[in-house]
Parts: sequence; structure tokens; C-alpha cells
Amino acid sequence: QVQLVESGGGLVQAGASLRLSCAASGRTFSTSAMGWFRQAPGKEREFVAAISWRSFGTRYADSVKGRFTISRDNAKNTAYLQMNSLNAEDTAVYYCAADPYGTSRSDQNEYDYWGQGTQVTVSS
Repeated sequence: QVQLVESGGGLVQAGASLRLSCAASGRTFSTSAMGWFRQAPGKEREFVAAISWRSFGTRYADSVKGRFTISRDNAKNTAYLQMNSLNAEDTAVYYCAADPYGTSRSDQNEYDYWGQGTQVTVSS
């Protein structure tokens, strides 16, 4: 079992940066791939970024490549999403998720554990 708690969301202006954190509890965090997903109002939840359990592999949605960076610190049981050059289209609830069996997959159906989400609002 893995329990996940996101933090770091907020209201920022376009062009600003935010760093989201995902604190995990449970023995399997260090061997789980971690992903970030987001859901904007009226839209389906979509993949943002993922990282393998040893940080060897990362994957990003085209919409965030070059602006967002996913990382993790297994010693702290925490995953991060550094978001730069934010724009209004990045406004969404951001969720972290854990996949005990995979390596940076983008399919949310492969993720077994989910946090409650943190709101990110970007004003233009």
C-alpha cells in the first residue's frame, strides 16, 4: 500500500513557477514508478509526467516538455514536479500517482495509488 499527499499548489500569474510535492508513505514507494496527472475543469484527467523508480527514465506530455521537470527523492519518499513558465492552460487539479509495477508509463489505468490532488491556478 502507498498513501500519497500532494502539496505546493496555489494561485500564480502566467510565467511564474511552482513546485509540487508528493509525500508518500508505505514500503513500496522506492520501487514504484511515480506519475503526475492533471484535470482541468470540464476535461478528462490527463497525463503530465512520470518517472521510473530509480529515476532512470522520465516521460512527459508534449504540452509540458521543456517547462516541467519530474524528480524524486527515495530517501525522503517524495516525488516532485517543478513547473516553469506556467500559463493559463496549466490550470488544473494536479494528482500524483504510484505504479508499483511499471516504469514511467503514461496510462493512468496502470497506476494503483492516487493522492487527493492539489489545485494549480494560473492567471493570465
